[in-house]
Amino acid sequence: MGLLRIADAARLTGVSDDTVRRWVDSGTLAAHKDQSGRAAVDGAELAAHARRTSTAPADPSGVGRSARNQFVGLVTEVVTDTVMAQVEMQCGPHRVVSLMSAEAVRELGLEPGSVATAVVKATTVIVETPSGRAL
Repeated sequence: MGLLRIADAARLTGVSDDTVRRWVDSGTLAAHKDQSGRAAVDGAELAAHARRTSTAPADPSGVGRSARNQFVGLVTEVVTDTVMAQVEMQCGPHRVVSLMSAEAVRELGLEPGSVATAVVKATTVIVETPSGRAL
């Protein structure tokens, strides 16, 4: 069983420490003590809770697609030259950057403040873990 301190659980789920404590107080998550005697929650239980309660903004495009990794967010910056463009989006806590043609940017009407959906379909996903370090 991997235990996470309350502050780490809060950071990983994007909520406050007090929210995680409320989850524990309400019985949504079980309380544990880590090796130092500090309040902690089970990582697997937290992951299951995050999956059950997570919601993403609705995709405004209404397009059906096979890609499951979709991030709705706001365009924060567009840098274009005559041929190519770099589009940055803020999708919740995630910054997503896409390179595309300047023509595509014009056709999609992308500019800071636009709502857009970043769709990621990749055959390679790299997963890393901290090397024996506490979060």
